Amino acid sequence: MKIFLDANILVAVLNKEYPLFTYAARILSLGANNKYKIYTSPICLAIAFYFAEKKHGTSTAKQKINLLSSNIFITDVGSDTVIASLQNNKVNDFEDGLEYYSAQKSKCTLIITEDVDDFYFSEMEVIKSKDFIEKYLV
Repeated sequence: MKIFLDANILVAVLNKEYPLFTYAARILSLGANNKYKIYTSPICLAIAFYFAEKKHGTSTAKQKINLLSSNIFITDVGSDTVIASLQNNKVNDFEDGLEYYSAQKSKCTLIITEDVDDFYFSEMEVIKSKDFIEKYLV
């Protein structure tokens, strides 16, 4: 199963934001299991870096992003992703469109986010972290 993680899941892990941290960390750990591939986009990493830097400083934020990046797959966000996001009239938030189309391009099965409503236009499953664990892991 290919799983795309939205920025809020990454931020929860990098900044140990409870109670979300518990679920998000468990999902990230699935990357060690051959049954799962964990993806995110460069945009999500940039957002996560911003919040980690605010809380921990630049050096620690870079270390955290480096460790995170070495344990997950990073999607491509190229001109085709930009064009797809702009051409879909259902997409109101450009950043969400970029994340969605980069996940789709990488053939992800679902998106895990705490802001499910942001992906109202999605044709793939969009689920909260706790709900993912209850549905797929319990």
